[in-house]
Amino acid sequence: MNRRSLLAAAVTAPLVAPAILRAQPAFPTRPIRMLVPYSPGGQSDTVARLVAPRMAEFLGQNMVVENRTGAGGSIAAGLVVQAAADGYTLLFESFAFVVVPLIHHGLGFDYETAFAPIGQAVALPYVLAVRKDFPADDLPGFIRAVKANPGATYGTPGVGSPGHLAGVLLEQQGGIRLEHVPYRGGADAARDCGAGTLDAVIITANSIKPFIDDNRAKGIALTSADQRGTLAMLPPMARTLPDIDLTSWNGLFAPAATPGPVQARLEAALAHATQDPDTIRRLALTGNDAVTAGGAAFGERIARDRAVVKRIVRETGMKIE
Repeated sequence: MNRRSLLAAAVTAPLVAPAILRAQPAFPTRPIRMLVPYSPGGQSDTVARLVAPRMAEFLGQNMVVENRTGAGGSIAAGLVVQAAADGYTLLFESFAFVVVPLIHHGLGFDYETAFAPIGQAVALPYVLAVRKDFPADDLPGFIRAVKANPGATYGTPGVGSPGHLAGVLLEQQGGIRLEHVPYRGGADAARDCGAGTLDAVIITANSIKPFIDDNRAKGIALTSADQRGTLAMLPPMARTLPDIDLTSWNGLFAPAATPGPVQARLEAALAHATQDPDTIRRLALTGNDAVTAGGAAFGERIARDRAVVKRIVRETGMKIE
């Protein structure tokens, strides 16, 4: 190349680069897949299908919800990890996100580093409630009653659920001994508490609320550090035992290498969905409290929950199933 050609290239190069940048299409340009690790009709699937249309409205592209069940959620997670980190394949997960790595080993990826949290969509508060004739109406009274008669039974949706973990914290911090009774779901535990065959439950608010409303059970406290959800009038456990703050949640994740601008666009879309009045109302009808928490705040929530779960497992030798 002669000197004149070099000068011509130097003059035109700065003009070409901006043109190339301008030619790049804005995200997204095609439908986005949102993988849910659980069956259709369940908690996570219900929330995903409520927020997806509003996200699509914001993004101008369809959000396709796909159920990919198996291995406690790790099948769907693995598919997202293997997908291109371009924002077009996402994971919509629950509190199980912090528990799964303690169950399944040799996954080939690390939950702590493989995903970028995009945002939290909902919180699902858990409630400590007791049978109607239990000799306590608040948490200090519950602790006194159990100290006087150790071994009160409490039901939860299963080993490693937020209710079970909150029960362990309640034992540790309250200096009491409880007998854990795991169920396949909160509805069965609520029914037995309402029938008086179970002393207490730590389950979702929407599971126990019908029994509290018709005086077959008494609400005692929330496991969250703040008052939210359909039983927001109940005090948080943290007023008596400051270190208890556990709720179930659902949130959105992308592969960790997803570009920052794409993550920001997805975060804004999720916030649009969780701030929509009709979506908030419909989520509340399913017992979910809409939350607008971006990637940073959601990441902090996950880190706190993960630390709690790891500590409980280490200290108690709990075998999470």
